[in-house]
Amino acid sequence: MAADRVAAALLVLGNGLTPGPALSAGSLARVRAAVDYAPTGRVVFTGGWEQVRTGAPEPPHGCREADLMRRAALDLGLDADLRIESRSRSTLENFLHVAADGLLDGLVFTPSRPLGLVTHRWHLPRARYLAGKVLGLRSEALLDVPAGGPVRLSEYAVRAASRLAFLGARDPATLLRRERRVVTMLRRGV
Repeated sequence: MAADRVAAALLVLGNGLTPGPALSAGSLARVRAAVDYAPTGRVVFTGGWEQVRTGAPEPPHGCREADLMRRAALDLGLDADLRIESRSRSTLENFLHVAADGLLDGLVFTPSRPLGLVTHRWHLPRARYLAGKVLGLRSEALLDVPAGGPVRLSEYAVRAASRLAFLGARDPATLLRRERRVVTMLRRGV
């Protein structure tokens, strides 16, 4: 990280839950990356319960992914303005709910004070793309804060499908409708 590029805020994208519910290893790696970055400003943790798509019951109050990520960050000693978005089921919904809930309101992101995106390196290109689509942020106003972990090869297919599906779309309803079509096609192996 260049000394002149310090994130004005961090947006930590979830990576799923395990039964319990508990944070997946990927989600915990993203929390650790946020804590290691040592922010002093605002940190927004995102993630609801993606398992709703498979018919899983809603987790108990306070046990959605963002709730557990926030708790883990506090346990690791993170001292910042911590906020959560806990309704989402996908990366697109993370961004849409963060915008709709005003979780980044009052902040201006610039090349010297960017929004830090905390996720795995393989997920960063799609996260950057969606930050542009939903938040209107250009690449210069974004800072990669990668979490450690293995590459997920399926991400390349998801990224390509997302770019094609979201082409020309800007409004939340259209983006969500197109995302649902992509998810359905990917699950069918089309």
